[in-house]
Amino acid sequence: GAIAMTLTLQYDDFMTYVHKLAKQPDSNYMDAVLDYAQKNDIEIEALGDIIRKNTNLKSRIQDEAEDLRLMERTAKLPV
Repeated sequence: GAIAMTLTLQYDDFMTYVHKLAKQPDSNYMDAVLDYAQKNDIEIEALGDIIRKNTNLKSRIQDEAEDLRLMERTAKLPV
């Protein structure tokens, strides 16, 4: 219904915004998510479900956090 369509539009808008902003010089995915939340008056916790469900975005944010030493590094398989 209408609610599902609204959530889908918000999800698409969020993902487009985050990917576009994160690719800018001097930006990253963590900053992009925080910027989106601030500009749209959304609690950062509310975006947690979207991030957890999108493994690509979750992985990019985790890598950034590990690089910045905000969290311990996880074991990675050699590729």
